[in-house]
Amino acid sequence: MAHKSVIIRVIKTTKINSLSRFLNPKNVVVIGGGVWGKSIVFQLKKINFSGQIFAVHPSEVEFCGCETYRNISDLPSSIDAAFIGVNRIATVDIVSQLSKVDCGGAVCFASGYSEAVTELKDGHELQEALIDAAGRMPILGPNCYGIINYFDNFCLWPDQHGGQNVDRGVAVITQSSNIMINLTMQKRGLPIGFAVTAGNQAQLGLAELAMNIVEDTRVTALGLYVEGLGSIRNFEKLVNLCDRLGKAIVLIKVGKSEHAQLSAVSHTASLAGSDKGASALMKRLGVARVNSLSEFIETLKIFHCHGRLSGSSVASVSCSGGEASLIADLSYGEQVLFPKLTKEQNKNLKNALGGKVALANPLDYHTYIWGDANKMAKTFISIMRDKNIDIGIIIVDFPRSDLCDPGAWNCVVEAAVLTKETIKKPIALMSTLAENIEESLAKDLMRKNLIPLCGMDEGLAAIVAASTQRSKPDISINPVLLPNNKQSSSLFNEAYSKSLLSEIGVDTPRNIIVQNRDLLDNLPFDFPVVIKALGLSHKTENRGVRLDIKNAEELKVAFDDMGYSEYLIEEMIGDVLIELLVGIINDPAHGFIFTIASGGTLTEILSDSISLVVPFTKSEFNEALKDLKITKVIDGYRGSKAINMEQLIQNIFKLQEFVVRNSSELSELEINPFLVTASRAVAVDALIKM
Repeated sequence: MAHKSVIIRVIKTTKINSLSRFLNPKNVVVIGGGVWGKSIVFQLKKINFSGQIFAVHPSEVEFCGCETYRNISDLPSSIDAAFIGVNRIATVDIVSQLSKVDCGGAVCFASGYSEAVTELKDGHELQEALIDAAGRMPILGPNCYGIINYFDNFCLWPDQHGGQNVDRGVAVITQSSNIMINLTMQKRGLPIGFAVTAGNQAQLGLAELAMNIVEDTRVTALGLYVEGLGSIRNFEKLVNLCDRLGKAIVLIKVGKSEHAQLSAVSHTASLAGSDKGASALMKRLGVARVNSLSEFIETLKIFHCHGRLSGSSVASVSCSGGEASLIADLSYGEQVLFPKLTKEQNKNLKNALGGKVALANPLDYHTYIWGDANKMAKTFISIMRDKNIDIGIIIVDFPRSDLCDPGAWNCVVEAAVLTKETIKKPIALMSTLAENIEESLAKDLMRKNLIPLCGMDEGLAAIVAASTQRSKPDISINPVLLPNNKQSSSLFNEAYSKSLLSEIGVDTPRNIIVQNRDLLDNLPFDFPVVIKALGLSHKTENRGVRLDIKNAEELKVAFDDMGYSEYLIEEMIGDVLIELLVGIINDPAHGFIFTIASGGTLTEILSDSISLVVPFTKSEFNEALKDLKITKVIDGYRGSKAINMEQLIQNIFKLQEFVVRNSSELSELEINPFLVTASRAVAVDALIKM
């Protein structure tokens, strides 16, 4: 299978001026004509921009009704924001001119820079020239649409968009301009305050942009659509800043890395390639990660209306058994919890509903009390007040207003308002289908301090995401171990890899390297033994290993039959309780990723693995271990004794110390299998790439 080359984009950091003039300018200039430049002027007027609009054009006398000039130097005042709609070569010169006249910032619309190095060999050099030309002037892109500020009625945006003016709202930053257009067109009631596209992040990465935006007091939460994360350190700073401000982050990370394919020498790379690395990093930082734009929007609504949830324990009410069953079946396994009713809840619900209703969580409260907002509120309060409930859900699909009369559903909203006022917890009205809460109603619910969740699937996913908790209390105390960007590496053979592990105190089998058949009669350890061909990564597939050899005669037969020039002979580890894989890879985008998985030859078939970002603590490791399916065996399965994992844990933290000490050179480390016995945890097969 052919593999594409992986390009790691390194964002060049430059100390830039404040973005305040750029984000909310008093005047703008449009440079370049054609459809896109004219669209910029049209959108500025449509959004009711109150400032001055200038144009620079070589031939037009009056560009779309704007004051038009031949050169940037002819402009009558200092420019706060510019849109550059010329070709990629001319863009560099324009940026240089704008920087020299102290422009507040510019959108670089043209493409053909580092995002196109495969097609255009000068793309990288041109991007470097663009950054140098900008100096301290902020630039967005290149290869992006720009910015929309719905708070202050300003945009530099060459296309249609669907947002409206808001007083409070979320900030959304994407690398993809088309994705941003789609997000502004949503009809789910999400108030977007800032919509900013970063393009290929030549100068301003997502984190740097966000840090300049989230401090605005009108911004309630942050949404990021990420193709390449950029600087890990800057992302950590962003997370710390948002924590201080009490503003949660939700992220979509797209693009499955080919790192796993390129590192096919080990199982770890395929188990913990960049996508799992991204998940491990976001979990470490406490950033909610979702898989779709629908989940993204619904999570942002929770963050906007309430903020981060304390957990995912839910009390759900509906007037239909079908809806109660559906939400229970869609509960994402153990990610969404429906706590059993307490005696107090049962008592209060019985008082509210009488004896005809079967009491449970999720609750089908039937329609006996429909239309009586006070009785409905009493029911909702009875189940949602409990201290173990993190969020209350009222399932309701409203009639379409163009064909039906939704007036009979007002009682649900009234009851929800009364419930919210009484219990002071987040209360969500969730529809089974996304379209069954119309935009105007969603906005009205938010004004009433209720959370409109459009669609049961995405609503539940949003609750899971919004309850994401950080695994470490303070990022600054124990930051992520940064990856190295070495482009080549050497694979050590198994014998040398094990010798390095043995030096740091990791338990390995006693072994000897043998090239001469005569040495097989005097091994320094007892039978049974294992014989392995040195220099093979996947020994089983290449007939490079024989197990459980009981005497010298069998060993000589194997030596002759396997046909390799050099062997590693080692003691056979018996009485194995469990086989595991332990590995660490240098993920250029997310740091060093540690993976533990069910081990042996079935590793990739079982796909039972968890990943953590280095460094991690013992409590983090123990918590992560619970997510493995094989944990049932570790804890004692069907009457068997629980397995003592202490020796394994000690070895794992010795490995982590090795990684920290060698982070500037290490590419990959894998032990598969790591055999756990009653008294030992032994690294039986190992590889190290440096």
